[in-house]
Amino acid sequence: MKKIKELLIGTNNKGKLKEIRNLLPKNIKTYSTSDFQLKSPKENGKSFEENSIIKSKYFSNKTNLICLADDSGLEIDLLNKKPGIYSARWAGTRSDFQKAIKRVYKQLSKKDKLWREKKIKARFICALSICYLDKKIIVVKGKIEGFISNEPKGNNGFGYDPIFIPNKKNKTFAQMQPSKKYKLDHRFKAFKKIKRFL
Repeated sequence: MKKIKELLIGTNNKGKLKEIRNLLPKNIKTYSTSDFQLKSPKENGKSFEENSIIKSKYFSNKTNLICLADDSGLEIDLLNKKPGIYSARWAGTRSDFQKAIKRVYKQLSKKDKLWREKKIKARFICALSICYLDKKIIVVKGKIEGFISNEPKGNNGFGYDPIFIPNKKNKTFAQMQPSKKYKLDHRFKAFKKIKRFL
């Protein structure tokens, strides 16, 4: 497989777009879905991998470009791995992650009133896929284990970053410098697995 020279990044999430651009080699010319005014497809897969492929195939077919798409989310063990593949949906149509974070805390308190005194295990998962038209080139998964912060902390990052503390760290993703976060998160781990195509 020869190296990819041009790539459409299949996401309408500005935070993801920025992070993926930072992870890609500089010699790849990247396009975003907003360059083509594309809305996201319906994600009705049963897993991160399936949803990622739905996106990369859809955007590739719309643009005739090779497309890299990410589907990612937060799994919380106490909530039976929710929000999981519905992580973005918890934020509603306006992508209001403050609302999503409130919902997480509400659900945790329902399950266990004393959850704040415990280490609530969680992980971020990222599935990346590269498709060209209807052909799947690769799909990989990266994850990072951690736990839920007692309260949202930090203003960096996006999504659920303010409430996720990676194992062996004492800061949430949103308290870290983006360059630090990029070097250890779930997306970085998935990226390492697709390096050979880039």
